[in-house]
Amino acid sequence: MNEADSLLDRDDTERGAAERAAAATRSTWVSVGTNIALTGGQVVGGLVSGSQGLIADGLHSLSDLVADFVVLFASHHGRKAADADHPYGHQRFETAASLVLGAILLVVGIGMLWTAVLKLEHPDSIKAVHVVALWVAIVALVAKETLFRYMLAVARRVKSTLLAANAWHARSDAASSLVVGVGIMGNLLGYPILDPIAALVVGLMVVRMGWKFSWDALHDLMDRSADEQETDAIRRTLLESPGVSGAHDIRARKMGDMMVVDVHLEVDATLSVEAGHNIAVEARRRVLERHRVLNVMTHVDPCFKPAPAAGTATPA
Repeated sequence: MNEADSLLDRDDTERGAAERAAAATRSTWVSVGTNIALTGGQVVGGLVSGSQGLIADGLHSLSDLVADFVVLFASHHGRKAADADHPYGHQRFETAASLVLGAILLVVGIGMLWTAVLKLEHPDSIKAVHVVALWVAIVALVAKETLFRYMLAVARRVKSTLLAANAWHARSDAASSLVVGVGIMGNLLGYPILDPIAALVVGLMVVRMGWKFSWDALHDLMDRSADEQETDAIRRTLLESPGVSGAHDIRARKMGDMMVVDVHLEVDATLSVEAGHNIAVEARRRVLERHRVLNVMTHVDPCFKPAPAAGTATPA
Protein backbone atom coordinates (compact mmCIF):
# COMPACT_ATOMS: atom_id res chain seq x y z
CA MET A 1 0.00 0.00 0.00
CA ASN A 2 1.36 3.44 -0.91
CA GLU A 3 1.51 6.63 1.12
CA ALA A 4 -1.62 8.04 -0.51
CA ASP A 5 -3.65 5.03 0.69
CA SER A 6 -2.32 5.53 4.23
CA LEU A 7 -3.42 9.15 4.16
CA LEU A 8 -6.90 8.13 2.99
CA ASP A 9 -7.21 5.64 5.85
CA ARG A 10 -6.14 8.32 8.31
CA ASP A 11 -8.66 10.77 6.84
CA ASP A 12 -11.45 8.19 7.21
CA THR A 13 -10.53 7.59 10.86
CA GLU A 14 -10.40 11.31 11.62
CA ARG A 15 -13.70 11.89 9.79
CA GLY A 16 -15.40 9.18 11.87
CA ALA A 17 -14.03 10.68 15.07
CA ALA A 18 -15.25 14.14 14.03
CA GLU A 19 -18.75 12.79 13.34
CA ARG A 20 -18.87 11.10 16.75
CA ALA A 21 -17.68 14.27 18.47
CA ALA A 22 -20.30 16.36 16.65
CA ALA A 23 -23.07 13.96 17.70
CA ALA A 24 -21.83 14.03 21.29
CA THR A 25 -21.77 17.83 21.29
CA ARG A 26 -25.30 18.16 19.87
CA SER A 27 -26.86 15.72 22.32
CA THR A 28 -25.00 17.23 25.26
CA TRP A 29 -26.21 20.75 24.45
CA VAL A 30 -29.76 19.36 24.37
CA SER A 31 -29.08 17.98 27.85
CA VAL A 32 -27.69 21.36 28.99
CA GLY A 33 -30.83 23.20 27.89
CA THR A 34 -33.11 20.61 29.49
CA ASN A 35 -31.24 20.64 32.80
CA ILE A 36 -31.19 24.45 32.98
CA ALA A 37 -34.98 24.51 32.56
CA LEU A 38 -35.50 21.68 35.05
CA THR A 39 -33.20 23.16 37.68
CA GLY A 40 -35.03 26.49 37.61
CA GLY A 41 -38.48 24.91 37.50
CA GLN A 42 -37.84 22.41 40.29
CA VAL A 43 -36.18 24.84 42.68
CA VAL A 44 -38.85 27.51 42.17
CA GLY A 45 -41.61 24.89 42.34
CA GLY A 46 -40.13 23.47 45.53
CA LEU A 47 -39.94 26.88 47.17
CA VAL A 48 -43.51 27.75 46.19
CA SER A 49 -44.98 24.37 47.20
CA GLY A 50 -42.84 23.82 50.30
CA SER A 51 -41.38 20.55 48.98
CA GLN A 52 -37.82 19.92 50.17
CA GLY A 53 -37.71 16.84 47.96
CA LEU A 54 -38.40 18.91 44.85
CA ILE A 55 -35.70 21.42 45.81
CA ALA A 56 -33.24 18.53 46.32
CA ASP A 57 -34.19 17.10 42.93
CA GLY A 58 -33.56 20.53 41.40
CA LEU A 59 -30.08 20.55 42.91
CA HIS A 60 -29.64 17.04 41.47
CA SER A 61 -30.45 18.45 38.04
CA LEU A 62 -27.86 21.15 38.70
CA SER A 63 -25.26 18.41 39.16
CA ASP A 64 -26.19 17.20 35.68
CA LEU A 65 -25.11 20.54 34.26
CA VAL A 66 -21.68 19.90 35.73
CA ALA A 67 -21.67 16.45 34.13
CA ASP A 68 -22.74 17.92 30.78
CA PHE A 69 -19.87 20.38 30.75
CA VAL A 70 -17.46 17.58 31.65
CA VAL A 71 -18.71 15.72 28.56
CA LEU A 72 -18.32 18.81 26.37
CA PHE A 73 -14.78 19.32 27.67
CA ALA A 74 -13.86 15.69 27.00
CA SER A 75 -15.42 15.69 23.52
CA HIS A 76 -13.49 18.83 22.58
CA HIS A 77 -10.13 17.50 23.75
CA GLY A 78 -10.75 13.88 22.79
CA ARG A 79 -11.05 14.68 19.08
CA LYS A 80 -7.68 16.41 18.90
CA ALA A 81 -5.25 14.78 16.48
CA ALA A 82 -2.22 12.85 17.66
CA ASP A 83 0.84 14.92 18.50
CA ALA A 84 4.39 14.41 19.76
CA ASP A 85 3.24 14.06 23.39
CA HIS A 86 0.20 11.90 22.54
CA PRO A 87 1.15 9.68 19.57
CA TYR A 88 -2.06 7.64 19.93
CA GLY A 89 -4.30 10.70 20.08
CA HIS A 90 -6.41 12.01 22.96
CA GLN A 91 -9.15 9.37 23.05
CA ARG A 92 -8.65 8.70 26.74
CA PHE A 93 -10.01 12.13 27.62
CA GLU A 94 -13.39 10.41 27.25
CA THR A 95 -12.40 7.59 29.60
CA ALA A 96 -11.15 10.09 32.18
CA ALA A 97 -14.42 12.01 31.84
CA SER A 98 -16.38 8.79 32.40
CA LEU A 99 -14.41 8.37 35.63
CA VAL A 100 -15.39 11.91 36.68
CA LEU A 101 -19.04 11.24 35.82
CA GLY A 102 -18.96 8.09 37.95
CA ALA A 103 -17.50 10.08 40.83
CA ILE A 104 -20.26 12.69 40.45
CA LEU A 105 -22.90 9.95 40.60
CA LEU A 106 -21.26 8.52 43.72
CA VAL A 107 -21.27 11.90 45.47
CA VAL A 108 -24.88 12.64 44.48
CA GLY A 109 -26.00 9.14 45.55
CA ILE A 110 -24.26 9.39 48.92
CA GLY A 111 -25.86 12.81 49.42
CA MET A 112 -29.29 11.34 48.70
CA LEU A 113 -28.66 8.53 51.18
CA TRP A 114 -27.55 10.98 53.85
CA THR A 115 -30.62 13.18 53.36
CA ALA A 116 -32.94 10.17 53.45
CA VAL A 117 -31.41 8.89 56.69
CA LEU A 118 -31.80 12.31 58.33
CA LYS A 119 -35.47 12.40 57.32
CA LEU A 120 -36.04 8.90 58.69
CA GLU A 121 -34.52 9.99 62.00
CA HIS A 122 -36.81 13.04 62.20
CA PRO A 123 -40.08 12.17 60.39
CA ASP A 124 -41.96 14.88 62.28
CA SER A 125 -39.91 17.54 60.48
CA ILE A 126 -41.50 16.67 57.11
CA LYS A 127 -44.01 19.39 56.23
CA ALA A 128 -47.17 19.18 54.14
CA VAL A 129 -46.72 20.25 50.51
CA HIS A 130 -48.94 21.82 47.87
CA VAL A 131 -50.28 19.70 45.00
CA VAL A 132 -48.36 21.86 42.49
CA ALA A 133 -45.21 20.02 43.60
CA LEU A 134 -46.65 16.78 42.22
CA TRP A 135 -47.22 18.31 38.78
CA VAL A 136 -43.70 19.71 38.66
CA ALA A 137 -42.32 16.30 39.63
CA ILE A 138 -44.33 14.61 36.85
CA VAL A 139 -43.10 17.07 34.22
CA ALA A 140 -39.52 16.57 35.42
CA LEU A 141 -39.90 12.78 35.27
CA VAL A 142 -41.20 12.84 31.68
CA ALA A 143 -38.51 15.29 30.57
CA LYS A 144 -35.65 13.30 32.12
CA GLU A 145 -36.86 9.96 30.80
CA THR A 146 -37.21 11.45 27.30
CA LEU A 147 -33.72 12.94 27.59
CA PHE A 148 -32.32 9.57 28.69
CA ARG A 149 -33.81 7.71 25.71
CA TYR A 150 -32.57 10.35 23.26
CA MET A 151 -29.02 10.41 24.65
CA LEU A 152 -28.78 6.62 24.88
CA ALA A 153 -29.90 6.29 21.24
CA VAL A 154 -27.15 8.71 20.18
CA ALA A 155 -24.58 6.91 22.36
CA ARG A 156 -25.43 3.56 20.78
CA ARG A 157 -25.36 5.01 17.27
CA VAL A 158 -21.87 6.48 17.68
CA LYS A 159 -20.74 3.76 20.16
CA SER A 160 -19.65 6.21 22.86
CA THR A 161 -19.23 4.94 26.42
CA LEU A 162 -19.00 8.53 27.66
CA LEU A 163 -22.38 9.47 26.18
CA ALA A 164 -23.84 6.24 27.53
CA ALA A 165 -22.59 7.16 31.00
CA ASN A 166 -24.17 10.60 30.74
CA ALA A 167 -27.40 9.06 29.43
CA TRP A 168 -27.63 6.73 32.42
CA HIS A 169 -26.91 9.74 34.61
CA ALA A 170 -30.10 11.22 33.13
CA ARG A 171 -31.91 7.96 33.91
CA SER A 172 -30.78 8.23 37.54
CA ASP A 173 -32.37 11.69 37.57
CA ALA A 174 -35.60 10.24 36.19
CA ALA A 175 -35.53 7.70 39.00
CA SER A 176 -34.98 10.43 41.57
CA SER A 177 -37.89 12.42 40.11
CA LEU A 178 -40.04 9.30 40.38
CA VAL A 179 -39.05 8.97 44.02
CA VAL A 180 -39.84 12.62 44.65
CA GLY A 181 -43.21 12.11 42.97
CA VAL A 182 -43.99 9.10 45.15
CA GLY A 183 -42.88 10.98 48.24
CA ILE A 184 -45.07 13.97 47.37
CA MET A 185 -48.05 11.67 46.73
CA GLY A 186 -47.45 9.99 50.08
CA ASN A 187 -47.23 13.40 51.74
CA LEU A 188 -50.51 14.49 50.14
CA LEU A 189 -52.18 11.21 51.21
CA GLY A 190 -50.95 11.53 54.78
CA TYR A 191 -47.96 9.15 54.61
CA PRO A 192 -44.90 11.42 54.73
CA ILE A 193 -42.56 8.54 55.63
CA LEU A 194 -42.74 7.31 52.01
CA ASP A 195 -40.55 10.21 50.87
CA PRO A 196 -37.35 9.28 52.78
CA ILE A 197 -37.81 5.54 52.19
CA ALA A 198 -38.09 6.00 48.43
CA ALA A 199 -35.15 8.43 48.43
CA LEU A 200 -33.07 5.81 50.27
CA VAL A 201 -33.78 3.20 47.59
CA VAL A 202 -32.90 5.52 44.71
CA GLY A 203 -29.79 6.73 46.52
CA LEU A 204 -28.55 3.13 46.59
CA MET A 205 -29.28 2.81 42.85
CA VAL A 206 -27.34 5.98 42.05
CA VAL A 207 -24.37 4.90 44.19
CA ARG A 208 -24.30 1.52 42.45
CA MET A 209 -24.37 3.16 39.02
CA GLY A 210 -21.63 5.62 39.94
CA TRP A 211 -19.42 2.82 41.24
CA LYS A 212 -19.90 0.80 38.03
CA PHE A 213 -18.93 3.70 35.74
CA SER A 214 -15.95 4.65 37.90
CA TRP A 215 -14.68 1.08 38.13
CA ASP A 216 -15.05 0.46 34.38
CA ALA A 217 -13.29 3.71 33.50
CA LEU A 218 -10.47 2.94 35.92
CA HIS A 219 -9.87 -0.44 34.28
CA ASP A 220 -9.91 1.12 30.81
CA LEU A 221 -7.26 3.62 31.93
CA MET A 222 -5.15 0.63 32.98
CA ASP A 223 -5.19 -0.82 29.41
CA ARG A 224 -8.00 -3.32 29.89
CA SER A 225 -8.35 -5.76 26.99
CA ALA A 226 -11.01 -5.11 24.39
CA ASP A 227 -14.11 -7.27 24.25
CA GLU A 228 -13.40 -10.87 23.19
CA GLN A 229 -16.01 -10.64 20.43
CA GLU A 230 -14.27 -7.60 18.95
CA THR A 231 -10.89 -9.32 19.16
CA ASP A 232 -12.27 -12.37 17.34
CA ALA A 233 -13.70 -10.14 14.61
CA ILE A 234 -10.28 -8.50 14.14
CA ARG A 235 -8.68 -11.95 13.98
CA ARG A 236 -11.06 -12.98 11.20
CA THR A 237 -10.28 -9.83 9.23
CA LEU A 238 -6.55 -10.52 9.51
CA LEU A 239 -6.91 -14.16 8.44
CA GLU A 240 -8.99 -13.14 5.44
CA SER A 241 -6.19 -10.87 4.18
CA PRO A 242 -4.29 -12.26 1.16
CA GLY A 243 -0.97 -13.84 2.09
CA VAL A 244 -1.69 -14.20 5.82
CA SER A 245 -1.22 -17.83 6.93
CA GLY A 246 -2.00 -17.25 10.59
CA ALA A 247 -2.30 -14.67 13.36
CA HIS A 248 -1.33 -15.09 16.99
CA ASP A 249 -0.56 -13.08 20.12
CA ILE A 250 -3.36 -10.65 19.28
CA ARG A 251 -3.63 -7.99 21.98
CA ALA A 252 -6.30 -5.30 21.73
CA ARG A 253 -6.56 -2.65 24.45
CA LYS A 254 -9.14 0.08 24.90
CA MET A 255 -8.25 3.65 23.93
CA GLY A 256 -11.36 5.62 24.77
CA ASP A 257 -14.05 4.15 22.50
CA MET A 258 -11.40 2.93 20.07
CA MET A 259 -8.76 0.18 20.27
CA VAL A 260 -5.03 -0.27 19.73
CA VAL A 261 -3.98 -3.69 18.43
CA ASP A 262 -0.72 -5.66 18.47
CA VAL A 263 -0.46 -8.86 16.45
CA HIS A 264 2.02 -11.40 15.04
CA LEU A 265 1.22 -12.30 11.44
CA GLU A 266 2.45 -15.52 9.84
CA VAL A 267 3.48 -15.28 6.17
CA ASP A 268 5.22 -17.63 3.75
CA ALA A 269 8.87 -17.94 4.82
CA THR A 270 10.04 -18.03 1.20
CA LEU A 271 8.76 -14.52 0.45
CA SER A 272 11.04 -11.49 0.36
CA VAL A 273 11.07 -8.98 3.22
CA GLU A 274 9.30 -6.48 0.98
CA ALA A 275 6.54 -8.96 0.08
CA GLY A 276 5.98 -9.86 3.73
CA HIS A 277 5.86 -6.18 4.62
CA ASN A 278 3.25 -5.47 1.93
CA ILE A 279 1.07 -8.33 3.23
CA ALA A 280 1.22 -6.88 6.74
CA VAL A 281 0.41 -3.39 5.47
CA GLU A 282 -2.67 -4.66 3.61
CA ALA A 283 -3.85 -6.64 6.64
CA ARG A 284 -3.45 -3.52 8.78
CA ARG A 285 -5.41 -1.43 6.28
CA ARG A 286 -8.31 -3.85 6.35
CA VAL A 287 -8.49 -3.78 10.15
CA LEU A 288 -8.44 0.04 10.27
CA GLU A 289 -11.15 0.13 7.59
CA ARG A 290 -13.53 -2.35 9.20
CA HIS A 291 -13.07 -1.91 12.96
CA ARG A 292 -12.89 0.84 15.57
CA VAL A 293 -9.10 0.67 15.70
CA LEU A 294 -6.67 3.58 15.96
CA ASN A 295 -3.53 1.66 15.12
CA VAL A 296 -2.29 -1.88 14.42
CA MET A 297 1.27 -2.83 15.28
CA THR A 298 2.23 -5.90 13.22
CA HIS A 299 5.15 -8.30 13.59
CA VAL A 300 5.79 -10.65 10.67
CA ASP A 301 6.72 -14.26 11.51
CA PRO A 302 7.96 -16.78 8.90
CA CYS A 303 5.63 -19.68 8.20
CA PHE A 304 6.46 -22.83 6.24
CA LYS A 305 2.91 -23.67 5.30
CA PRO A 306 1.12 -22.12 2.30
CA ALA A 307 -1.23 -19.21 2.96
CA PRO A 308 -4.98 -19.86 2.46
CA ALA A 309 -6.80 -18.49 -0.55
CA ALA A 310 -7.96 -14.88 -0.25
CA GLY A 311 -11.22 -14.61 1.68
CA THR A 312 -10.72 -17.89 3.55
CA ALA A 313 -10.17 -17.66 7.30
CA THR A 314 -8.19 -20.31 9.14
CA PRO A 315 -8.17 -20.96 12.87
CA ALA A 316 -5.47 -19.18 14.89
